[in-house]
Amino acid sequence: MATTQKTASKAEEIMNEAGAAARQASDAAPAAVRELADKTVQQAKDGYARLKSATEEASDAFEDAYATASKGYKDLSRKSVEATRSNVNAHFDFLQALLGAKSVSQAVELQTSYARQQFDVMTGQLKELSALAQKAASEGAKPFQDLASRSLRQTQV
Repeated sequence: MATTQKTASKAEEIMNEAGAAARQASDAAPAAVRELADKTVQQAKDGYARLKSATEEASDAFEDAYATASKGYKDLSRKSVEATRSNVNAHFDFLQALLGAKSVSQAVELQTSYARQQFDVMTGQLKELSALAQKAASEGAKPFQDLASRSLRQTQV
């Protein structure tokens, strides 16, 4: 953002210098030429102001999108690590119970119960991670959607 502001300040300075030079040149010219030069300089300033504003809005949208997406993906990553930890702990608990099985039928029963339980747990985890990923993507795109909406409204005015 600081680089954008420095560039904008430099461009504004150049525009002001060009305007001053045009005014000096127009003082020696006839009134019609002076008026045309003044209009041209004003149009250039207005165009620059619109471009500067649009550039600043786009830059702000990129910054907002990055911050929002970054937060969303941190949440997704954190939840993924929690799910992995939970699954590893459940697996070790299952292995410990399996080692304590007194018979093959008890081991098969433990295996069946564990598989059913993990299927349900992992299905829930997958839904939760999917929802977080969707939320991160949609929230990350929101600043661009807002920028596009504002731009569309401005062009319609």
